[in-house]
Amino acid sequence: MSERNIPAATSVNRDDVAQVREFLLGLQARIVSSLEAVDGGTFIRDEWQRPEGGGGISRLIEGGCVIERGGVNFSHVLGSKLPPSATALRPELAGAKFEAMGVSLVIHPLNPYAPTTHMNVRFLIAMPPQGDPVWWFGGGMDLTPYYGFTEDAQHWHRTAKGACDPFGADLYPRLKKQCDDYFFLKHRQEPRGIGGTFFDDFSALSFEQSFALMRSIGEHFVPGYVPILRRRIDMPFSQRERDWQLYRRGRYVEFNLVWDRGTHFGLQSNGRTEAFLMSMPPLVAWRYDYKPELGTPEAALYTDFLIAKDWL
Repeated sequence: MSERNIPAATSVNRDDVAQVREFLLGLQARIVSSLEAVDGGTFIRDEWQRPEGGGGISRLIEGGCVIERGGVNFSHVLGSKLPPSATALRPELAGAKFEAMGVSLVIHPLNPYAPTTHMNVRFLIAMPPQGDPVWWFGGGMDLTPYYGFTEDAQHWHRTAKGACDPFGADLYPRLKKQCDDYFFLKHRQEPRGIGGTFFDDFSALSFEQSFALMRSIGEHFVPGYVPILRRRIDMPFSQRERDWQLYRRGRYVEFNLVWDRGTHFGLQSNGRTEAFLMSMPPLVAWRYDYKPELGTPEAALYTDFLIAKDWL
């Protein structure tokens, strides 16, 4: 099954596009409701319009009892030309008009024992100057702990596998490897977290089945993350754990600004800065050439968790 086998978008009509949009708006609302139930606070709602076409709804919480900063964004934008980040691997689409929609979230908990998480599901149609239109889905979910817990990693990957299982036994291993490969800081030679799933340019199945895969990934986020969040939010911590969390958050910032194609897409397509930079943590710290002491829980993050590993 090739994710690059992208069929003509003529098989997708406006009713299909409306169906994807309806699902994404509902997914955003359900995720926000689940996270509000854990935090006890309320996500603000910020609806915005894009001058070039389209717009979105940003849902954000800051300074919550559980979530220090979190955003769950919906966007549906149209443009006259795909940005370079979208055509680097698809030069034949240079100059193509496009329509893109998706839900993207990042949650930065206050407690250092609770992991940061990211999830994104998206749909794009490109209309090149020459040739037929094309469509594809993308997305995935990944986990970035500051302190490693095997039971959390196993639960996360069991849930990720469950999202993939209806589409073939070979899909989870492939999407897991793609996640490990993508969320990797090349300049640090280290993973960002413990991975999960990642896919892009996906239309190897029919529209209905490709859409079903995207839905499955999105719908498995809450059962994958919320039990972990609830398990860690009341663990006592000191300034030592907080300092380590802020230091490791620096890696998150580095990846999003240097390597993340979604951030680049937003910048290059004149997107709404507040919407795609909501992924940044509110507080972060860098230390020069810092290495944790051997035998500490901080060192164990590198040796036992930030490695390519079969968690199942």
